[in-house]
Amino acid sequence: MKLVILDRDGVINEDRDDFVKSPAEWVPIEHSLEAIANLTQSGWRVVVATNQSGIGRGLFDMQALNAMHEKMHRLVGQAGGRIDAVLFCPHGPSAGCDCRKPLPGMVLEIAERFNVKLDGLPLIGDSRRDLESVAAVGGLPILVKTGKGAKTLADGELPAGTLVFDDLYDAAEYLIDSRER
Repeated sequence: MKLVILDRDGVINEDRDDFVKSPAEWVPIEHSLEAIANLTQSGWRVVVATNQSGIGRGLFDMQALNAMHEKMHRLVGQAGGRIDAVLFCPHGPSAGCDCRKPLPGMVLEIAERFNVKLDGLPLIGDSRRDLESVAAVGGLPILVKTGKGAKTLADGELPAGTLVFDDLYDAAEYLIDSRER
């Protein structure tokens, strides 16, 4: 099975310094929906793993998060794609949970749930913590320059083997092409 993990904010949708708190604030990045559709139509399973500390911080509630994800699923479906699952960490940075990236809790749960090997499992993100969460278990970290990605790249200290692309569309095309060979 071909499976890719995507971070949400800054990869699929535009990120905001004050958090994406409602469906109205959830705005897809140009070509991200098409990228997911291309992955789906090429036989990839797509799973989202996202830190959503806005819940723990009291900035929005589960109803708002569910509404954002319903919008994401609907728009991806209209583009011809599918997201097979969305995992999220609702905890703040000081909660001490094992699901919050950069810890690999969500990656491990996805691998178990979908019965995929961790070795080489791609995760596309825009922050070092996204990349570290998959690198810690032998997966393939992929950085996109959207969202916080350009700053992450400029800051350096990326996990070994990190691939870098302009956006989700380019990263998806790479995965599609590389796995069809």
